[in-house]
Parts: sequence; structure tokens; C-alpha cells
Amino acid sequence: MTEIPVADLTEDQAKAELARLAMEIAYHDRAYHQHDAPEITDAEYDALRRRNAAIEARFPALVRSDSPTNRVGGAPDTGFAKLRHRVPMLSLDNAFDAEEFAEFCARARRFLGWTEALAFVAEPKIDGLSINLTYENGVFVRGATRGDGTEGEDVTANLRTMRDAIPQRLNGPAPASIEIRGEVFMTKADFLALNEAQAAAEHKLFANPRNAAAGGLRQLDSRVTATRRLSLFAYAMGESSEPVAETHAGYLKRLRGWGFAVNPLSRRLKTENEAAAFQAEMGARRAGLPYDIDGVVYKIDDLALQRRLGFVGRAPRWAIAWKFPAEQATTVLNDIRIQVGRTGALTPVAELEPVNVGGVLVARATLHNEDEIARKDLRIGDTVVVQRAGDVIPQIVSVVLDKPRGAEPYKYPDICPACGSHAVRPPGEAVRRCTGGLICPAQRVERLIHFVSRNAFDIDGLGEKTIQEFYAEGWLRGPADLFHLPEREAEIAEREGWGKLSASNLSRAIRARRVIALERFIFALGIRRIGESNAKLLARHYGSYANWRAQMLAATTIGSDERLALGSILGIGPAIAEELADFFGEPRNRGALDELAAELTIEDAARAEAADSPVAGKTVVFTGTLETMTRPEAKARAESLGAKVTDSVSKKTDIVVVGADAGSKARKAAELGVKTVTEAEWRELVGG
Repeated sequence: MTEIPVADLTEDQAKAELARLAMEIAYHDRAYHQHDAPEITDAEYDALRRRNAAIEARFPALVRSDSPTNRVGGAPDTGFAKLRHRVPMLSLDNAFDAEEFAEFCARARRFLGWTEALAFVAEPKIDGLSINLTYENGVFVRGATRGDGTEGEDVTANLRTMRDAIPQRLNGPAPASIEIRGEVFMTKADFLALNEAQAAAEHKLFANPRNAAAGGLRQLDSRVTATRRLSLFAYAMGESSEPVAETHAGYLKRLRGWGFAVNPLSRRLKTENEAAAFQAEMGARRAGLPYDIDGVVYKIDDLALQRRLGFVGRAPRWAIAWKFPAEQATTVLNDIRIQVGRTGALTPVAELEPVNVGGVLVARATLHNEDEIARKDLRIGDTVVVQRAGDVIPQIVSVVLDKPRGAEPYKYPDICPACGSHAVRPPGEAVRRCTGGLICPAQRVERLIHFVSRNAFDIDGLGEKTIQEFYAEGWLRGPADLFHLPEREAEIAEREGWGKLSASNLSRAIRARRVIALERFIFALGIRRIGESNAKLLARHYGSYANWRAQMLAATTIGSDERLALGSILGIGPAIAEELADFFGEPRNRGALDELAAELTIEDAARAEAADSPVAGKTVVFTGTLETMTRPEAKARAESLGAKVTDSVSKKTDIVVVGADAGSKARKAAELGVKTVTEAEWRELVGG
């Protein structure tokens, strides 16, 4: 089903959409930045971010604290120490045609009140891994990946192996302290040589040079990095103890003088009108370049203007990446295979007759969802046009109608191919999902990782890598198995990286979680749409696990009183009721749930205090600095009294508690006529 246009979204739909987008974009950030294994194209990723930004622009009161607009990349992985960048390493906004580039230039001129022509430096956009190098007194002292833009991974030891690409000491005069930024990449020739060696050793081949470069730099053993032929182009500056140039072109000249490689194709453009010609030139030359590029970065040359323009959200106002259109080729669709993702989404993948697209042999392509297959009328045996949008994962553009067609239209499965559970498609959504959340092998690892996370069971010692390790060993198949790990304490102690103390600590942490609050238990199950807030609502409403389970089972009947009652709970609604009904409607989920509950003592939710509360059912926002309690204390107290605490002020807000130095939320409350109270008045209202 086609997405609802942003202009037609209701406030409730927008809120749900922003929550979905925040989760989906965060997942793809982790796949790209932490695991070097992107699952969608750059174009698809950009579309997600654009939709998120458009919804936020229309509903500014709904902007989330975890909004992708304010986040860059993915959090650092746990295999390296963390390094904080002195100046954040932010991302770039994208343009996809001359019109969008012209609008970027117009915005910059309006911001500056500028009527003169803007000069730019154009640099081919290398498809690699961003890196931050710190030099003190001209000596290289440390280096980090971009990470989440604020904090990256300390890969200093690995970077020291790149002596041909990274000067260990800068040539000539240099600031006492400076951060130099660049892109680590692998040339096409070095990539092909690496994959030939991988094939000869019967190891897994790398998908593309970007993944190979990122994987090489993020090796825990720097000796492995030393075997990879990694290159670097320097192109940016972070913090510097003194000015080094007045223009970006001048800074690139200083980089060359210090001993860095700077892309020789970089060019200063006297006006923005020269950009289109440069873009066309690079597009024509890209296939013959010794490295992959996916566009051109245009930076305003004057550094004083850059400082005036500053940043908005996660991106500078003075630079933009103009991406290339995708390259295309024709081939045959041999089969359609269904993959089951971590959230149970059934995603179709095209199996293609291998074809060369932009220098890469393509044998598979994403098909997005069942509506996309139906819209293009894709049939097994069709001749199709394939493109590598964003030069990552290929996709099918269209069917070649003057070639022989497949005999039958494709019938999308309604049974999960991984576990045999029903696969349902909620009204208004494009994705069909497996309902066997707790028992589906395609979802188990991600479900278990969520289960032990901080706001769920919060089991120390059970991180993502440990879960994957124990799952591969066959020790974990469902949540209940976690509570049998202490029986394997001696085996765990003998494993590499473990020991008697760490195994004992893990056993102790697991035993401590055999008693769990109902709201944490519900949240830990990972039921779609059931976040912390909704888990708390359900726990307070139903009180006990036994009552919640019984009512949920009754609610699986469409049109039942229990289903209607569930969908009418404030904050839950019919869409979440459907998710709960689908989860409990799968018998194997109920079996896994009962097996888990048998291992635990699930504490009832405290509801008595909220019954006579003056704020029960009210939506409350806290803003400013509270003097007699912390923000978490205030939130917990309000929720225990039956209030719903949110982070943003809207027409649906009932009370705004205003602390010291309150800002925009207090002003918004006044504009909307929402009741405001001081901290003292709040304490009096709720009884101290």
C-alpha cells in the first residue's frame, strides 16, 4: 500500500510514523556504520530521512528526543574504546538534481543576506569510511571513526599501519593541535585482489570496496588491517588551535603540504553555475576512476562564510552532496525468495541472472514489498531493468514488456517461510509480518538482544555479541533458555574471553532478574508498537500478568468486548490492539510465553494509588530544572499516579510543570492555553 502523503497525515498517524521511522533509521544506521552491512540502498535510506524531516516540519510538537534529524550514523560498536571528537563529525544533506542544488544555494544566500556569486570547492564523494585524525605538535596521536558524530571508535593502532596514506608527522609548520578528517577507502584493483584472495582461502567475499575498507579498518587485530591495502583522501578539518587558511581551497593546499593525499579531481568553482558541468564531467568519468564515487560534495569556499552559516540539525548549511543517478542494466528474473527480517517483516528478494551493473556483478535485487511486485507485475521469467541506486543494493526498475513474460502473476505468501506462523498485513501498512515473534528463528537473536536490554530485563554481561555467541552454540532458542544459562556456568567459564569470575557474575545477574516488574516483562517481549510507555499503560490497566494474559487471549477474537476495551485504553488504540491480538493469536507464542513465565516471579503493577489521583489520565510535561527532585523521580511519581508523561507540548497536554530556566515548552504551553504549574504547586497537587 502506498504511503499516506505527509499532508494527509493526522496527528496520531504522524506520531506513529515518526516512531516507526526513528526505529527503522536507527536499525539501518547500525547495519551501515557498525556492521558494514547495509540492507537498503542509499536512495531508500535518504527517502526515509526525507519523510521523517517532512513529518517533523509539519508536526514540530511531535519531534522525538531520538529523532534521526539530530543523529549522525550509528553509535560506536563495543569492540573498541570510544573517543570523543572535539568538534562533531556531522553528515551532509543530499541533492539529486540541479533544481535541488540551486535551492541549497538559494537557502545559503538568504541566510547570509548575500547577493554575490558563491564560490565552491567541488570534491568527488568517495564511498568509504570517515575518519578523524588528531595531531599534536605535528605528530599523529590518535584516530577515530565517525561513529554517531560525537563519539567514534578508537582505531589508532589500525591507522598506524597505513603509513603510506597517513603521515605519522606533518611536514613543515602546523598548529599545536589539529583534527584532520578524511575518507579511508579501497581502490577497485585492491578490492578485486582482496576478493580473489578470499575466494582462494574459501572465505566469504566482500560485497563492495566500501564494506571491505570499513571491515579492514575495524579489525580488533591490527595485523589484519596491515594486510589490507587501504587508501585515504583528506578533505576536512575539525578543531584547530589556530587558523590554517582563509578558504577551503587553501586548506586543501595545506593538507598536501603536510603530506596528505587530496583528491586530484577536486576543483574550485568560481560560481555555483559551474557545478552542473562539473557534475556531468564526474558522472562521465566515474566508471573509469580507480575508486568508487557516488556523487560530488560542494562546499562554499570561504571559511568565514562557513562559520556564519553554521549547522542545522545534523548537517552543515555550507555543504551538500549531489548524488549521481543510478546505473542500469537488463537481465532475467529467475526467482523470488522471501527473507524474514529481525522484526518479522517478509521481504521479497529477486534472484537474477548475473549481470554487470556499473562494474559490479549483480545476482540479487531488493523488491521492497508485495505491493511493489504487484505494481510492476513482476513474474518469474521476466526480463527486467536493474539499477544500483546509491551503488549499494540493486533494485528492479521495470519489466521489459517487449520480451517474453513469465506465465503466472506472483502470489505472495501468507505463511512465514522461516517458522510456518501466519504472516499478517495490518491495515494501512505495506509490510506483511510473521506473527511467531518468540519462536521464529529469523527473529530470535534480535528478540533476545532486546529482551536483555537496559529497559527490559537489563541483564549485565549479556550483550549483543554474547547473545549471538550463545545462540550459535545452541544454548539459546527462546527467552526461557536465558534462565538456564547458570546451569552452564562451568562451560561458560572455559570459553575464550570468559573466566570463573565473569561466568559467576553472569549467573548472578541472571538469577537477580527472576523477579521482574510486569511493565518490564511486557516491554521485553518485543511486541511491535509496545514500547516502554505502552508497556506501562498495559501493566497499570491490567494489574497482574495472569489478568493481562487472560484478557489478551480473549482479545484475539475480532469484535469481542475485550478487543474493543483494549483498543479504547488511552494511549493504546486499535492499531496496537491488533498487534497484541496477532501476537497472542499465535499458539506457539503463547507456549513460549508460558514457558518463560514459569521461570519468573512477575510483580503486579501498583494501581491503587492512582485510583483517586488528581492527575490520573492527565498528560503531563516537565520542563526546566527541577530543584526538589530529579526529572526521572518526577516522571516516575507522575506515572505512579496514573498520569501520562510526554516530552512535547501539544493541544492534548493537560499540565506543564515549569521548573527553573524553562524555555520553549513553557512558551508553547502559554500559546496553546495549556495549564502551567510551578514545581511547588505540582508537589501540592500530587500530595508532596
